[in-house]
Amino acid sequence: MDAPLYLRPRVEPPLAALLTDRPFLHSLVDALGSPLNVLLPEAVAENAARFRAVYRRHHLTGRVYFAHKANRSSALLRRLAAEDPATVGVDVASTEELRHALGCGFTGDRIMATGPKDAAFLWLAARVGATVNLDSPGELERLSGLVRAHGLGRVAVLVRLSGFEHATGHGGAGTRLLSRRSRFGTPVRDSEALLSALERNADAVEFAGAAYHLDTTGVEEKARALEQCVLFMDECRARGLAPRALDIGGGFGVGYVAEAEEWERWTTALTEAVLGVRPPLTWRGHGYGLRNESGTVRGAAALYPAYRPTAGPGYLDELLSLPAPVLGRPPATLLLEHLHDLYIEPGRSLVDQCGLSLASVLDVRPADMDAGQYLVRLAMNAGDMSLEEHGVLVDPVLLPRGEAASGDGEPVGVHLTGNLCLEGDLITRRLVFLPRLPRAGDLLAFANTAGYAMDFHAHHAQRQPVARTVAVERRGDSWHWCPDEDYWPITPMGGTAG
Repeated sequence: MDAPLYLRPRVEPPLAALLTDRPFLHSLVDALGSPLNVLLPEAVAENAARFRAVYRRHHLTGRVYFAHKANRSSALLRRLAAEDPATVGVDVASTEELRHALGCGFTGDRIMATGPKDAAFLWLAARVGATVNLDSPGELERLSGLVRAHGLGRVAVLVRLSGFEHATGHGGAGTRLLSRRSRFGTPVRDSEALLSALERNADAVEFAGAAYHLDTTGVEEKARALEQCVLFMDECRARGLAPRALDIGGGFGVGYVAEAEEWERWTTALTEAVLGVRPPLTWRGHGYGLRNESGTVRGAAALYPAYRPTAGPGYLDELLSLPAPVLGRPPATLLLEHLHDLYIEPGRSLVDQCGLSLASVLDVRPADMDAGQYLVRLAMNAGDMSLEEHGVLVDPVLLPRGEAASGDGEPVGVHLTGNLCLEGDLITRRLVFLPRLPRAGDLLAFANTAGYAMDFHAHHAQRQPVARTVAVERRGDSWHWCPDEDYWPITPMGGTAG
């Protein structure tokens, strides 16, 4: 067999310490079943502090809004609610998320309402004093109508923009290009209608600022959007409006794979496998968006950049430091000069290193003996651990049962399958390399699943159990745990195991 193509996960304290306590994790699964999600609430508070440190470095004010959709946990939300109200809030994208945030301790003035909004969502957001992030003049009119019809107070609103233009060529001259298309926000070219709607509805809404949402990792594109939002707010001030904040959304990213060399080796090997110059790396030759056309690789790999040297707070720091293309000054300087608050909406990056998903090994059998490959069936399905649904490729950590050493045996390639009676229920389509062949009763721990992976796609298909979620913390020499729904930041956890 060729050398194993590992994609070993990046793990940091306290998650790294949790992964070393095999007896504790096995005892949790024995008691609560597989699959099982395990969260570290204190880690989310530490991540919020790291983002706030970037604000201080650039002398900026504003608030970090957690994008609730990244995780359904109550424990994470309650822990963030205990942070400084002036600096930490929550971004909710549905009526139920709004109700959950309120029930977890957030007051309305710390809540940002985003995403598609029906009348109930708009009414409740207005009623509790949340800030509403508007996508169109029509949404603004519907909100204003509700405020007037029900005698509510003025609602603070942000207007989300899209379709930012930038120039190519010398000195800003040349072709005008649009930024990446987004479902959300009003195109900048249509901003006149938006400004007119704001002026017309000033009795119902208070214009607080602008926002954007770009589904890209490109820092230059986000810097262009930020600069154009600042220019837009200058225009608003010239018309007598008084915007004070700029919301630049999320997308700060997470580094999942520990080593750049492993990521580069694997992606190179994928291209070679698609070309047919090496054995397949995936189930039934899946190419992750790549295909072989007459000996030439076509398409683009639909993969998240799993190794990222700069992500999360570091990415925000880079964005704020990058010179803006037209005005020539870094975004942080522009925000300071205009006395604007900075709002951000991290999801994945705010729950980085905050949890893992555990699955019991049910069955191991040969898949391709000539290639030394096996099928490993887990007590979970693809909806319970959906990193790959988001293009994230990273190895699980093998946690043997009992006294067996994790290094015992030879490296082996395995296909991880789920517990559904469906051919397509694959935990990952790629061949995963483990340090040894698992046995029934062992655990596989998928690290760093708190962002969009542990419950975003969870379902009750075939009446298979959905993962329970527990919160854990280290006290002294032992770990303590409680059900996610029972965690409160003011009470110590009582459960111990292992």
